[in-house]
Amino acid sequence: MIASNPLISATGRHDISPTSDCLTAQVAGLGWRTMEHRHVGRTGLRVSRIGLGTMTWSRDTDEHEAAELLRDLVAAGGSLVDTSASYADGGAEELLGSLVGAVVPREDLVLCTKAGVRRTADGPTVDASRGGLLASLDASLARLRTDHVDLFLVQTPDPRTPLEETASALRQAVLSGRARYVGVANHPGWQVARLAGLLDDVRDHVGLAAVEMEYSLLERGIEREVLPAARALGAGVLAWSPLGRGVLTGKYRRTVPADSRAASPHLAGFVRPYLTGSASAVVDAVVTAASGLQRQPLEVALAWLARREGVAAAVVGARTSAQLRGALSSLDLELPDEIEQALDDVSAPTVGYPERF
Repeated sequence: MIASNPLISATGRHDISPTSDCLTAQVAGLGWRTMEHRHVGRTGLRVSRIGLGTMTWSRDTDEHEAAELLRDLVAAGGSLVDTSASYADGGAEELLGSLVGAVVPREDLVLCTKAGVRRTADGPTVDASRGGLLASLDASLARLRTDHVDLFLVQTPDPRTPLEETASALRQAVLSGRARYVGVANHPGWQVARLAGLLDDVRDHVGLAAVEMEYSLLERGIEREVLPAARALGAGVLAWSPLGRGVLTGKYRRTVPADSRAASPHLAGFVRPYLTGSASAVVDAVVTAASGLQRQPLEVALAWLARREGVAAAVVGARTSAQLRGALSSLDLELPDEIEQALDDVSAPTVGYPERF
């Protein structure tokens, strides 16, 4: 059982601070829901419990659907919108930038973008150098039509660039006013800790605010090192792909729908790792729990993640407004303890030395 690991909370719950606010709004077709806002780690940055991912924007999600997604998010009290310079080679940022201000006010959003993967003639190249990161940030700001982002993340580790140089670029992003907070995505625990140390300076208080990682009932690897490190260092966790790349919706149990990511020529490889026997056992447990609660499987999956200590937000990569509304419908679901424990057990990651000694 996960609770036996001394590095992982026995309850796995997220303690809500007294200053967290609940914004209530009516979303078409959903009735009344509450959107909780959480502090990102020990920073003053607050984000909505459910954020909107834009990986499919300008490719599978057009401007009309994207506009509706933004409206629904804000109508539900949501604020976090997550994008990247690498999504559709900047197309996602460009589409988002065309909608901010025109569809929803900039001040209603917490914009998070990522850098560190750039397109070259030979294909995508990892580049977390000072020049690469700051040039990417400038280009992102131009596409987003804003003078700053609320959160700027390094998208992936760069083995060729010293962490000291990457940290200096993150510090410059904040001190220049181009980013309010900084962090990393998809980095191992030791790099999270090292970068947090490099950014920890009482003279400028930049700090490492956030760690964005894949986290769901089908991918709990961050519980071994990254999640404990983030908690100890005061960084908040943003969970990408909280629905297991769509598999936790249960739609792949019998077939691959023609309009799904698994049937898409550019996203099939993204979904394929979770179309396995071991993943099916977890999905079956989620579907069983959902049936007993008279809810949808994705609601159960998101409600489970919402109780994990240290998680500030689940970033849902909804392609359509209908998918986002499905995610928003999870906001009022509180899992019974016995169901949460059963899901913990069936999805428990392998933990051994040195995490458990």
